[in-house]
Amino acid sequence: MGPVGLQLLSGACLLFSLGMFGTGLSDLKQMFATQSVENIQFLPFLTTDVNNLSWLSYGFLKGDWTLILVNAVGVTLQTLYILVYFYFSSEKRSVLLKTMGLLAVLLLGYGYFNLLVPDVSVRLTRLGLFCSLFTITMYLSPLADLAKIVRSRSTQCLSFPLTVTTFLASASWTLYGILLQDVYIAVPNVPGIATSLIRFWLFWRFPPDLNKTYKSLQA
Repeated sequence: MGPVGLQLLSGACLLFSLGMFGTGLSDLKQMFATQSVENIQFLPFLTTDVNNLSWLSYGFLKGDWTLILVNAVGVTLQTLYILVYFYFSSEKRSVLLKTMGLLAVLLLGYGYFNLLVPDVSVRLTRLGLFCSLFTITMYLSPLADLAKIVRSRSTQCLSFPLTVTTFLASASWTLYGILLQDVYIAVPNVPGIATSLIRFWLFWRFPPDLNKTYKSLQA
């Protein structure tokens, strides 16, 4: 694939990733409409923010502007979701403690990679491995919820738009990583494709009742 193909694939990664991040806007709208965070999970916002920050660091270290742009927008949106959640939450102490805990992990990681790993190539490898493992964990974490859906025979808690954008974004990043011969980009997005296919099967097997409202299950 030539430079034009790479640019098209970079554009696909950007478009579909932004679509995936943008699904949180429905939760944002709900928080403003209800003036509460009822039925909205906080942890997915926080973990996605940490994931974006990690990949943003990897992008800067690698000099990859596709990674930088996508994750800079992701960090901005997820941070916005976190701030709005904190504002409307009745359990601000719990939200603050979780946020500070993950910020402490980020600071420790920053200190480790920048102070204890002076060699840039080694730092890039270890940071890439960390980002990959974190992303794989995020994609596999909803499997317990998928098992509950099979038992309940209901997909009301699944978001079809999120499933579509996750599948397209994961497929785009997998191809992008293969094209760049970067296993740290390609491999962790394969579970995203797999879990999305499982969700598509669940939607086919247990069609949602469109007359009922549902809350999005975060990826």
